Amino acid sequence: MPLQSSLSGRDSSSGQAESTQSDGKSFEQLRHECLLKGVLFEDPDFPANGSSLFFSQSVPVQIEWKRPREICKNPKFILDGADRTDICQGQLGDCWLLAAIASLTMKKEALARVVPPDQDFDNRYAGIFHFQFWNHNRWLDVVVDDRLPTVRNQLIMLHSASQNEFWSALLEKAYAKMHGSYESLKGGSTMEAMEDFTGGVGEMYETKAAPSNLFTIMKKALDRGSMMGCSIDITSSAESEAKTSTGLVKGHAYSITGLEEVNVRGQKVQLIRIRNPWGEVEWNGAWSDNSREWNYIDTAEKTRILQNSAEDGEFWMEFEDFRRNYDKVEICNMTPDSLTDDTKQQWEVTVFEGNWIRGSTAGGCRNYIDTFWTNPQFKLALEDTDDDDDVCSVVIALMQKNRRKLRKEGLDMETIGFAVYEAPDGEDHVGKDFFRYNASKARSRTYINLREVAERFTLPPGKYLVVPTTFQPHHEADFLIRVFSEKKAEALEMGSKVDADLPDPPMPSPPEEETAEEKGLRRLFDQLAGEDQAISVTELQQMLNGVLSRRKEIKCNGLSLSTCHSIINLMDVDNTGKIEFQEFKVFWERMKKWLMLFLSFDTDRSGTMSSYELRSALKAAGMQLNNQLLQLMGLRYANESHEIDFDGYLNCIVRLENMFRVFQAMDRSNRGRVRMNIMQFLMLSMNI
Repeated sequence: MPLQSSLSGRDSSSGQAESTQSDGKSFEQLRHECLLKGVLFEDPDFPANGSSLFFSQSVPVQIEWKRPREICKNPKFILDGADRTDICQGQLGDCWLLAAIASLTMKKEALARVVPPDQDFDNRYAGIFHFQFWNHNRWLDVVVDDRLPTVRNQLIMLHSASQNEFWSALLEKAYAKMHGSYESLKGGSTMEAMEDFTGGVGEMYETKAAPSNLFTIMKKALDRGSMMGCSIDITSSAESEAKTSTGLVKGHAYSITGLEEVNVRGQKVQLIRIRNPWGEVEWNGAWSDNSREWNYIDTAEKTRILQNSAEDGEFWMEFEDFRRNYDKVEICNMTPDSLTDDTKQQWEVTVFEGNWIRGSTAGGCRNYIDTFWTNPQFKLALEDTDDDDDVCSVVIALMQKNRRKLRKEGLDMETIGFAVYEAPDGEDHVGKDFFRYNASKARSRTYINLREVAERFTLPPGKYLVVPTTFQPHHEADFLIRVFSEKKAEALEMGSKVDADLPDPPMPSPPEEETAEEKGLRRLFDQLAGEDQAISVTELQQMLNGVLSRRKEIKCNGLSLSTCHSIINLMDVDNTGKIEFQEFKVFWERMKKWLMLFLSFDTDRSGTMSSYELRSALKAAGMQLNNQLLQLMGLRYANESHEIDFDGYLNCIVRLENMFRVFQAMDRSNRGRVRMNIMQFLMLSMNI
C-alpha cells in the first residue's frame, strides 16, 4: 500500500538526515571510531575498485585510488569558498550533475546542507567525509572515504580548477555511491540533481515555445535563489557534445548563473550569463568575452556586471540569442511557493509512494483502456480557492524511484505521465467505463523518460482523481507523487478498502423439491459417494473435472487438489474432511455464480481471465481488496501473460471467501481486527 505523508512546503527539507551506511552508523560515529583506532576510513559499501566505477564494462585504463594527501601537499576540502569555478568535468558524461553543482554554489544555505562545512583535512581528519541529498522525500546522509580514482596522479573524474581542493570531487563520489556507481551518472537532466540538492520542485520550458515573459520568469527565479540549467537538443547520438561554430555544445548541460538588463544607446538589452561545466569552450558571438558590444555600455555598469564573471567556461550572451540557440530551460524552485512570482506563501504538500506492478497495477496510459483503470488512483479534494482568485492552484509532480541504481540490472528510466479527472462520488476505485466515457480535466503535457514529470494547474474547486502511469502497460516501477496546493487539500489513495459483503448461502432444498439439475447432480454424487454418503477431496476433483471438461468456453486442464481442498474447507461445516450432498448443493449454487462471473469478465472469450480484471470479478463476488492484496493475487495465480485460468480463479475466490468468513466469525465486535494465539493462527493457516 502506498505510504502517505503531509507536510508544509517549507518543512519538507528540514528533517534530520538519515544514515545510509549498511551498518547503521552515522558519520560522527564512524569518524570517532577511526580516530580512536588511528586508522583512515575505508568504505565497505563503496569500495575503491572497478565495481564502484562501472557496471557494464571493465576499467579501461590502469586506475589508482588515492587519497588527497597522496595526490598533493596540503590538500584542502574547500579553498577560499566553494564556488562554480571549482567544478571541472572529468571523463564521466555527467555534465548535467556538474551544471547543478555550479548552480548550487550560488545558493549558500542549500550548499551548506549538501556539503556540510564541519570537515576538512586538518581538524579530526580520518579519511571520511559526508554529504546530504534529498531522496524520495527523505534527506540522506551519505558517507564516503576520500580515495579517488586517478591516472598518473591526476583525478580523472570531477575536479577543482585548484589542484589541492577536493570538495567537488568527493561530492561527485558520494552522489555516485547513492546511485550505485560512477557509470550510473552518465546522462541525465540537470533538474534531477537540482531537486536532489534542494528537495525543490522543477519547471521546464521549451525556449521556442516559452511565454513571452520568459526573461522575467527566469530573473525572478534566480533572484529567489532558484537553480537553473539549459541545454541544446540533439537529433542523433552523433551530435552529442558536438561543438557549433558559435562555440556552443549540443546535448550538453549548462548552468545559468546570471541575468541582467543593460542600457545600450538608449535601448534596454537583456543579457544572460551561462557556465559550461567543462571550464572552457565558450560562446563567441555578441556579448561574448572581449566582444565590442561591451564598449557600448557605461563603464561602471560594465565593471559591475563583469566583476563576478569567471574567466573560463562562463560567458554572457543576449537573451534573444539564447532563445534562438538553446532549446530547454530547467528551473528548480527551492520551495513550492517559488512558483508564484510576487507573494511568498506557504504551500501545502502531500506525498504518496506507490508502484506499478505488472498484472495488477501497471495499466499503462489512456491508449490502453482495458488496463488503464487498474493504475493506482489518488483522490484530491480542492475546497478553498486561492487568496487572489476563484480557482485552486496545484502542482502535481510524479517521480520514478531508484532508476539509476537499477541500470546495472538492465533497467533505465520509464516513460511516465499522469492524468487528472473529475472524481465521481462514492467510488473507492474507478472502473473502466468511467474512463471510457469521461475526458481528463488536466494532464501532463507529454509522456517522457525523465525521472520526474511536473505540471502546474489552476482548477475550480472540486474533487479530482489523479492517475499516474507508465506509457505502456506491464512496465514495473516504484513512484512518488507530490501534490502542492496553495490551500490545504485533502488527498487519499483510492482502492485501499478491504471488505467483504458475503450473504449467508441459501438453505438447500429438501429432496422432494429438487430441480431436474439437482437430481442429476444427486445421481452423479451417489456414483462417487460411499456408504457414508459423502465425497472426499479426490472424488470431488474427479466429479468437478468431469463436469468442467464439457465446458469448452473455459480453459482449464482440470482442477487441482489444492483447489478442491479449499472447496471442502469452505463447505465442510461438520469438519469431517468430506462434503455431503446437502453441502455440495450449496456449493454448486455458488459454483454457478462464480462460473458466470468468470465468463462475464473473460471479455475476449479466450477461456481465461486477465489478472487486471480480477479486481472487478472479486468485487462482483462481494469481496473488495486493496492494491497490495491484488498484487499478491496476481503474482500467485497469473501466468507470464497476466492470464488466470479457471482453476487459479476458483482457488483464489474460494480461499478468499473462506478467509473472510473465518475472520468475520472471529471479529464479533466488527472492529476489523481479531486476536489469536499461535495455535489458532497455525490451524487457520493450514485449513485455509
